[in-house]
This record gives sequence, structure tokens and C-alpha cells, in this order.
Amino acid sequence: MSTMAAERFIPEREPKRLFEVTDRLVAALRRGGADLSQLGIPAAPDEGDDLELWEDVSVPQANARALAWKNSMKAADHDDYLKWRFADLDDYQRPQALGGWLDSLVEAKRKKARPSTMHFIASGNIGSGKTTAVAALGNEAAERGLLVRFVQHSTYLTWRRPDGGPDGLSRFEIRKRHVEDPDLLILDELCGEMDGVQTEFVRRETTDLVGSRLASGRPTVFSTNLKRDGIKAVLGERLLSRIEDRAYLAKVVGPDRRTPRKPLDW
Repeated sequence: MSTMAAERFIPEREPKRLFEVTDRLVAALRRGGADLSQLGIPAAPDEGDDLELWEDVSVPQANARALAWKNSMKAADHDDYLKWRFADLDDYQRPQALGGWLDSLVEAKRKKARPSTMHFIASGNIGSGKTTAVAALGNEAAERGLLVRFVQHSTYLTWRRPDGGPDGLSRFEIRKRHVEDPDLLILDELCGEMDGVQTEFVRRETTDLVGSRLASGRPTVFSTNLKRDGIKAVLGERLLSRIEDRAYLAKVVGPDRRTPRKPLDW
């Protein structure tokens, strides 16, 4: 090869054999979160990656799951809740109960079994720290390899209306994202701002969400400020009984964290 030809030779730009997997292609696929195990390429953990994974989940998949959780929190304008962990919670926020339930979910996932307790209900007064507690659960669950999503009940219902989804998502894509895909769904503010609302749409959509996740063995967390009668007025006795079935009720009773330390002088 002449000196001039050698100078024009750039390996990265030369034609490759059909179906050849180059280092450059592997790097691009890895950045995009592709499952390289499908190509027979072992996915080596990145340095400093401390995710707890079971054997059939590769690092790119785990990173994609963690990103799905963070994006759902950002969509709810709850970025500031991403810092919370069980160790940061007060005792009345039930960190031990949350941690024990999460352990059971991870174990059930490992065994490809249905969790014995399908629902976790965090109820309590306004400002007591329920959302902080369930957000800590989501943060811990995402770190342990579960696909977790967070959405407020009223937001999910809005997104399920025609042309109501964000970023151009269809109502069917919204359902798949929250009902079919997540290993764990956190439904915040159950029946929030719906006191006494009894519409066919609310009941039909919530029944579909709860019933479909129950049928597929996918657990759900509910947080609410309402008493049982308030939820029954919105959802009806039959749907409420499905939520209560195989559920753990954790009452979060504490001071209102939103009350100013010093009364405002109006």
C-alpha cells in the first residue's frame, strides 16, 4: 500500500462484513440501553454500579428501569423526592413495614411468583409524610432492579382521556406504561380532589387499573388522605373491597410538615 493510500485508510470508515458486530456498534448499543445479551455479548457492570440484580437482568436493562422511575417522578414534579431512602424516614412513616414488603416483592420476583400481599395502603392526614414514604419505597425498589412508576390518581385519569396524554402518548400507551409494564406502581393521592365524585369514567378506569394489575400479579401502592367512606363514595364498595383484599394498611399519623414553623402574619 502506498503512503498516500495508507493516509486515506481509516478503519472505522471502511466497509464491514454483513452482520459484523464492531466495537463502535457495541458502544452505540450500550449507550442506548440495548440488551447486549441478545447478541451473545456479556454486559459487564460499570464501575461503581451498586445495583442489586438477579441473574437474568443485564446492567443496561437495570439502568433503563432506574431511568423510567426517575422520569415518572419528574413528570409528577417530584424531583426533590428522589433523595429519600428508608433510613431518612421517621418511625411513624413506617420504614420497617415498607422495607419488609419490598423484600417480599423482590423475593417473589426472583421466584417468578405472585406476592402474598399485593397492595400497600399508606393512609393518613395531610402533610404527614405519606408521599415521602412511598417515594422512598420507589427509590429503594428501583435501586434493587424493579421497574417502578409513580403517578397521581387524578393525573392518570386525565392522561387516559382522549388526547390527554403527555408528549403525544396515546391513551393505550399510557395504560401500558402504568398498568401492564411496572413491577410496582405507586398510585399517589387515591381519589384526591374527588370527594363525592361518582362518575362511570373514574370507576371504569380505576377498576381496569386495579383489576388488571391484580390479575397479572403486579403489586400496587396507594396513598390517600381520605377515610374509607370517602374512597367508597368515589369508587364504590365493590372496587374498594378489591383494593383491600390482600392489602397491608399502614397508617401514617404525624405532624403536618407543611405547617409553617412560625405563624404567618396576614
